[in-house]
Amino acid sequence: MMNRYEMIYIVDTGLEEAARKELIEKVSALIANNGGEIEKVDETWGKRRLAYAIDYKTEGWYVLVTFKAPAELPRELERNLQINENVLRYLVVKLVEKRSSVKPRASRPAPLGAPAEIAAPVEEAAPAVEAAPAVEAPAEAAPAVEAAPAADAE
Repeated sequence: MMNRYEMIYIVDTGLEEAARKELIEKVSALIANNGGEIEKVDETWGKRRLAYAIDYKTEGWYVLVTFKAPAELPRELERNLQINENVLRYLVVKLVEKRSSVKPRASRPAPLGAPAEIAAPVEEAAPAVEAAPAVEAPAEAAPAVEAAPAADAE
């Protein structure tokens, strides 16, 4: 049975372009020769700064490969990438297809004895009620308030 895998590896930027292309072809050939089929080789990530120095190198050339292969191939790939001194880091991950076998949950009835506001779902905001016009009190009805002198005034 063929599993889907995704592999990313970082190639030393000190490597010339021709040698880098040769290394990428060598890794792709290794996958094909061991019963795998390559879906995509993505070099668009290109040269990037590393999060931390690896062997005193601060930049690396990133290569992403998506492929289908038998279950034994990732171990062989990792063994070959470990040996190669031009590969700074690598990671092979099995891609798992997400299958949703969960049925949507039906809405549950409100528990007995619950208040009507909680039991009934809120469909929309309550319509705005027009406020009655404000009536101002006559001026003589309002008690006169005198300003008290400030105690801390200097």
